[in-house]
Amino acid sequence: MSTLALRQDGLVPAPPTHIAIIMDGNRRWARAQHKPPIYGHQQGAEAVRRAVEACSKAGVRYLTLFAFSSENWRRPPDEVSGLMNLLRFYLRKEVEELHKNGVRVRSIGEVDELDPDIRNLLQRGEEQTRHNVRMTVTFALNYGARQEIVRAAQALALDACRGEIEPAAINEASFASRLFTRELPDPDLLIRTSGEQRISNFLLWQLAYTEFVFVQVPWPEFQEEHLFEAIDEFTRRERRYGASAG
Repeated sequence: MSTLALRQDGLVPAPPTHIAIIMDGNRRWARAQHKPPIYGHQQGAEAVRRAVEACSKAGVRYLTLFAFSSENWRRPPDEVSGLMNLLRFYLRKEVEELHKNGVRVRSIGEVDELDPDIRNLLQRGEEQTRHNVRMTVTFALNYGARQEIVRAAQALALDACRGEIEPAAINEASFASRLFTRELPDPDLLIRTSGEQRISNFLLWQLAYTEFVFVQVPWPEFQEEHLFEAIDEFTRRERRYGASAG
């Protein structure tokens, strides 16, 4: 049953405000098709479009996609080059459509280390869509959660050395304000595809009270119904944020 269906009490379950997705399985799926890895990534880009459309239909306000991790640089150079070219293609082709549909585009991660033309495309897309309010899609690019946490700690330490903050005054809120995600709510739901059950250095701080749903299908095969099933699972869970059951 779709999460958009009525419950027995006649109410439509509220969708998660923020969904984060680890888009896993592109390379394994490509190998199963006897294709090179870039073919899996290309089909994965089509799955991104489907996921954005499905989230918009379900009423999700924020979608964060783990697009390229800081560890992905270790992959073969031709695969990394293909991924960067695919990112260029996606940003040139899709941002205008996202803009027409009221979607805001953002990025998090060490994007300054990406090629200048990619940085320009990201900046242009973020500027073009900055006033859109229907949904925010955030791409995690050259992102690693441990690095993000270290960077936030360094920023707070520097502020303390300058006398701008007292060390005793540092709290969760001040720390979170130094993270890449400071303008985003924490994810309510994390989805990881391809059957893997780990978070792979993704949003370690932000996932403290997030519900996890692991789906078996590889990312290139991810469809609207898989998203709705994950949301349906989310709506059936009781979120207690560390409190005891009732």
